[in-house]
Amino acid sequence: MNMKALTLADIARACKGNYIGAAELQDSCITGVVRDNRQIRPGNLFVCFKGERVDGHSFVPAAFEAGAACCLVEHEPEAPGGPCILVDSVGEALKSIAKYYRSLFDIPFIGVTGSVGKTSAKEMVASVLSTKYKVLKTPENLNNEIGVPLTLLSVPEDCEMAVVEMGISDFGEMSRLADMVRPDVCLMTNIGYCHLETLGDLDGVLRAKGEVCDFMDMDATLVVNGDDSRLRAFEPGIKKLCYGFGEDNDFHARNICSEGFNGISCDICWSGGSFPVFIPAFGQHLVYAALAAAAVAKHFGLGDEDIARGLADYRPVGGRANVSDTGYITVIDDCYNANPNSVSASVESLSAVKGRRVAILGDMMELGKNEKELHRGIGVLCAEKGIDSVICCGRLAEFIYKGFISTGRSSGAWQFPMKEALFSVLPSLIRKGDTVLVKASHSMQFEEIVEELKKLR
Repeated sequence: MNMKALTLADIARACKGNYIGAAELQDSCITGVVRDNRQIRPGNLFVCFKGERVDGHSFVPAAFEAGAACCLVEHEPEAPGGPCILVDSVGEALKSIAKYYRSLFDIPFIGVTGSVGKTSAKEMVASVLSTKYKVLKTPENLNNEIGVPLTLLSVPEDCEMAVVEMGISDFGEMSRLADMVRPDVCLMTNIGYCHLETLGDLDGVLRAKGEVCDFMDMDATLVVNGDDSRLRAFEPGIKKLCYGFGEDNDFHARNICSEGFNGISCDICWSGGSFPVFIPAFGQHLVYAALAAAAVAKHFGLGDEDIARGLADYRPVGGRANVSDTGYITVIDDCYNANPNSVSASVESLSAVKGRRVAILGDMMELGKNEKELHRGIGVLCAEKGIDSVICCGRLAEFIYKGFISTGRSSGAWQFPMKEALFSVLPSLIRKGDTVLVKASHSMQFEEIVEELKKLR
């Protein structure tokens, strides 16, 4: 990656830091920004975060030995071995530097936010836009107040479009992210049951997400899921495009046809006509992401064939509905994260699969005062959708189990307080030919269950 010219003097000025080092080096340019000393390459700026267990300041001498051009620090090291920029807070300084670097670009920046499906939508938007443009996208899900500035500072000089995922958990956080990104287009996937401990209710989620509009110009565009009642009614004060399954949306889908684990096809319809697309991934909910990508692409003038080609090139990223055939069972690894909206969508997709269907479900975190009821509702949904076996693991997952059996479906329901107890009997609960969905909040570490399932024979 070749960055736009960003000198040490520029960095110190952008973050109001105090440059410490040889005067002649102030005009030297950095080659990138890293926070992990193991990733340092010659010419990098090393950002010294102080964590609970590791203090980045202790790696300053090693950083210079690895070729770092400069270190961003909160206190001056005794023998640094190179120039440093001293600031009160490296976190705040990093955001200031990213905001300045973003201002050097006159290209479209597309922000992606929402309660569910941000990463899939980001990947599809980037895949489609990449058929015509050189696109930078947020790597993996680096979408917080550290990940977003690092993403912005990785935009190469020859970039033509940037797709930046923005994730929040509290009020004010979106304002801080959007102040850096300043999106020309912002995509909102939905308003769902996420971070209710801090945001209170769905109206609070919308208010928090909606802060992004305060940092968008009057000629900017908001692209929203029009099937979401709150987003449909939301008045951002700028142009709004709606997508969804309903035909009253600017972009909607017809002729949706699941091809099992191979993918899903549909026709995307808009005011200019319709065209067929194929998404090579599992889950009907991905049609929403495809519609969102089409809306963004049409906004920038891409043709039908470009959009179809970009969607055909889409691939799921880690822990998001990755399907694997072990030779014994089929595992749907969707354990990256979970909330009631995303779990419901995964259960819907599982219910469409032929054969015996098993859902291994765990705790959904940060749901606030209604957490028990929201878990119970997932259990009821599993029963209503005809899921053959529901295996629940975790303290809150007990209420998924209770919801399932409350419908009269006691057969096939299991509850385990911890993964270790589940592992000991897992072989007896899974049959050859089963399709097994694994989903829980990331902190539950259900990827361990995925690995155990892959061992079954």
